[in-house]
Amino acid sequence: MSETTDTDVLIAGGGLAGASLALALHRAGLEVTVVDPQPFEAQLAPTFDGRSTAIAFSTYRMLHTLGLGEDLAPHACRMDRILVTDGRRPGAAARAPSSAFLRFDADEIGASTGGEPLGYMIENRRLRVALARALGETDVTVRAPVGVTAVETGIGRSTVTLSDGSRVRASLVVGAEGRRSVVRDAAGIGVIRQPYGQSGVVATVRMAEPHGNVAHEYFLPGGPFAILPLTDQRASLVWTEPTRAAEALRSASDRAFLAHLTRRFGDFLGEVRPEGPRFVYPLELSLATAMTAPRVALIGDAAHGVHPVAGQGLNMGLKDVAALAEVLADARLLGEDIGAEPVLERYAQWRRFDTVALTLAFDAFVKLFSNDIAPVRAVRDLGMAAVNRIAPLRRAFMHEAGGATGDLPKLLRGEAV
Repeated sequence: MSETTDTDVLIAGGGLAGASLALALHRAGLEVTVVDPQPFEAQLAPTFDGRSTAIAFSTYRMLHTLGLGEDLAPHACRMDRILVTDGRRPGAAARAPSSAFLRFDADEIGASTGGEPLGYMIENRRLRVALARALGETDVTVRAPVGVTAVETGIGRSTVTLSDGSRVRASLVVGAEGRRSVVRDAAGIGVIRQPYGQSGVVATVRMAEPHGNVAHEYFLPGGPFAILPLTDQRASLVWTEPTRAAEALRSASDRAFLAHLTRRFGDFLGEVRPEGPRFVYPLELSLATAMTAPRVALIGDAAHGVHPVAGQGLNMGLKDVAALAEVLADARLLGEDIGAEPVLERYAQWRRFDTVALTLAFDAFVKLFSNDIAPVRAVRDLGMAAVNRIAPLRRAFMHEAGGATGDLPKLLRGEAV
């Protein structure tokens, strides 16, 4: 007979969102089990996925509150300015880039943010290492490599069957395994998908000249192109291209890769040198039709997957974490069943509007900028110029990007749940 264990919350997926939720719930006094089909050690390898993440300043406060600040500080690069430019298709016959641009400067909102930058760039591996260390100092049960194969909902508990044949009974099951969530599918929650026909090329380069903590976003007809500052005079490239072109860039020689980079972005950054492998990720919009089901809650990419154009994917996922952790902690203090429908509906109501609104906004933004249609270009250039000239609107954009607006959960305000 297979082994059966009990826990308050089973989190399927030990990535950045799942591990953060485990840490937050443990601090709230809940018994937590995390399962993940990847060996945990593999997720700590420098070449696991090669990505870096833009962390909003409110999200960075949350990570400090969870006890990760000391580990992350040496690896977090401030983004003090963001320059957004509308470009044209590269080529010898191309006209000059548009003069329309946006400039966001942290100093402009410094009085209301306590001198915080617009955000921080952190390599995902540094986040994973910090989370692993913090979880290692708790009694959170981490089981990997093992995945979820079935979820059965019963009265008062759910029973989860794992790939090793064992079972776990939990008051609540959280799907945090990304866009192909087994928990979401087992709960019968649908998902809306829209492939973009684009892939993101992710690479790290070392720069000869200081980047000055400035992030550059350059919109080309094939998709957005970003150079994002990292520590140690490096930068993370997030380069969106039609899928076939992206695959060609992955296998190109360093010399050819740099030639394409210079052709698209110019040589104002000086000499750059690629470091480490390149990674290519297919891009699509995905949006779950619900964030909860009986004894199931979704967080992160299991609930919503957005284009990386605004660097908000993980920030949205950690907002889910902060909201769900607070709802469950409050329910526990009130003696409520943490997996009951009224409790989970409070979480869904808190996150539903923000999730849908941001997902659709990013989708519209991508469609607006990933083309070279003259009338559309004229309208967006006028819009960019207007935002750049209207200071209150520009400041509102910066506060929104920093995650400091709306009904913020305690963790995003830097308070423990």
